[in-house]
Amino acid sequence: MSKQGAKNWYVIDGYLPYRGKVAADSEPFEGHEAIMILNCHDEDAAIFMDIYYEDREPDMAVALAVPARRVRCFRMDRPDDIGGIRLERQMQYSLRFRSSVEVIVQYGRMDVAQPNLAYIGLLGYSE
Repeated sequence: MSKQGAKNWYVIDGYLPYRGKVAADSEPFEGHEAIMILNCHDEDAAIFMDIYYEDREPDMAVALAVPARRVRCFRMDRPDDIGGIRLERQMQYSLRFRSSVEVIVQYGRMDVAQPNLAYIGLLGYSE
């Protein structure tokens, strides 16, 4: 079988944006960040996420799971999604993911700090 992702991923530019909501085309958008993890394998992925900060020790080995042949979204502003961790808004952080099987990790941010919105989506760095 060919390679389907990687076991180690890094997302460097974590920055949970302003929480406010803004309406565009009659749809309200809320400022947030999310991690999307795709598992193409026939085996569940057990994943550990480490959260690194500028000014304090990291939160290590936050357990995440993605079932076989599924995708999961983990909202960084929802503590229940990320092992009870409460991230402060507008604070820089970085992430490391260590998975039991190869996965693909994508990061997205919806920033509503200005009326015309901004969305960024990018793949993490893998090894």
